[in-house]
Amino acid sequence: METNNNDYEKYLKAKKQVEEIKGFYGHLIFYIIFNFIIIFINLKYSPEQLWFFWTTFGWGIGLIFHGLKVFNITPFLNKDWEERKIKQFMDQENFKNNKFK
Repeated sequence: METNNNDYEKYLKAKKQVEEIKGFYGHLIFYIIFNFIIIFINLKYSPEQLWFFWTTFGWGIGLIFHGLKVFNITPFLNKDWEERKIKQFMDQENFKNNKFK
């Protein structure tokens, strides 16, 4: 019975990861399409001022961080870090409780 629960938890975790990846690719596609439109508008109506760089750059930074989170590339504050910290705090609490018994 434990194996079925464990497999189901793995399935749910994998399904969530796939949904996050789909969300990132949707974000990426929208970023590309929107920036083509912004670049067209900028070059058509005010080619002397290239302001589309700011939009592309600012949103690009957000897109990069989204990708780092989705593909678990962040070296800090990622899911493994969270799990390690939770385990650390639980171990500390267990140590305190056992120490004063």
